[in-house]
Amino acid sequence: MRIAMLSYHTCPLATLGGKDTGGMNVYVRDLTRELGRQGIHVDVFTRSQDEHVPHVIHELGFGNRVVHIPAGPEEPRSKSDIAKYIPEFVEGVQKFAEEKGITYDVIHSHYWMSGLAAEKLSAAWHGIPVVHMFHTLGEMKNRVARSEDEKAGADRLHGERQVLRKANRIIVATLAELTQLRFLYRADAAKMTVIPPGVDTGHFYPIPPDEAKQFIGLQPENRMILFVGRIEPLKGVDTLIKAMSCLDMNLTSRDRPVHLAIIGGEPDVDQAEMTEEMARLQSMCDDLCMGGMVLFLGKRAQDTLPYYYSAAELLVMPSLYESFGMVALEAMASGIPVIASEVGGLGYLVQDGVTGYTVPDSDPGVLCERLSSLLGNNELRTSMGEKAAEYAKDYAWEKIATSIIKVYEEVSREPRIQ
Repeated sequence: MRIAMLSYHTCPLATLGGKDTGGMNVYVRDLTRELGRQGIHVDVFTRSQDEHVPHVIHELGFGNRVVHIPAGPEEPRSKSDIAKYIPEFVEGVQKFAEEKGITYDVIHSHYWMSGLAAEKLSAAWHGIPVVHMFHTLGEMKNRVARSEDEKAGADRLHGERQVLRKANRIIVATLAELTQLRFLYRADAAKMTVIPPGVDTGHFYPIPPDEAKQFIGLQPENRMILFVGRIEPLKGVDTLIKAMSCLDMNLTSRDRPVHLAIIGGEPDVDQAEMTEEMARLQSMCDDLCMGGMVLFLGKRAQDTLPYYYSAAELLVMPSLYESFGMVALEAMASGIPVIASEVGGLGYLVQDGVTGYTVPDSDPGVLCERLSSLLGNNELRTSMGEKAAEYAKDYAWEKIATSIIKVYEEVSREPRIQ
């Protein structure tokens, strides 16, 4: 079986923590690797953003490829700017397939722009089936947006509805996402299959904390609370910083200091180049006199993340909206508890009081209470971490990929509509 995987706006090999790099990148990359292990050939097509990067890269194993298709300028552009290059991208994918003499059995698209490209490719390739995953939804983003600038535009909302009509099957991460699609988009529930994202348990597993701390340069006595993700208002980092400022001083001292490490974004660029949200968060730390308590670490390579997770006391995901929360799953697989907002997929993933805690979003007071209870109780923290690592095994990629292959096989047997 051959799969054309579409990740139009972002490359699965990109460094995590950037404006448009996060859980979806990890999903596409790790799913492709596991599909290869199970004998499925995958070509991942993405828009070229650097003319100096080879257009075809073999870094996903098993003969699977990442193919960078020139579509518009070969440089990073905003998502709102690149939708107009989708037809050029489609032509490039078709040309690659023709030159290689390849035909595909299924198109698997990610995010709404890839879904629009998939529709055009399906029509050109005699109606081959399209399996789609949204990862995030514009209507949900608009429900939690704090300003007009944060809202999804009309083009996205229209595009999402078009993808829902045309795709053969929609993979949703949780029952929550299925419900959102049904009630906000009037989507056909018969088209939807619930399959959560997976985690690479061969990469994310508990590392002895002393070894993990040594690797990342953390002193043995230092304690770290961790955030990993894009730096944007939707992630709720401001709530976490406010919660840290409320911690009981008995929990953090010169002998056993507690730091908040924030992985993501570009904190060291000139003020003129810094994103508005990064500047706001750094200014908030100054206003709250946080001193060296908050460390903005910027982007980190995926290979180093297991060490950061294992060196941390716990991970916090204070998001206003998450379709699933792959960072939380990685942290759990690494053996640390997670405190997460009770929103979207996080409410399903984190078992409150067992593998961590769920808290209301935008409530620094409750978050501070949960931080304090875990920081002040080593036995509870250790127990939750052990249960989290065990629970994460149910999300191992080999299990998840097997479920996705079944979807591929099902849609391949359905009559084609051209």
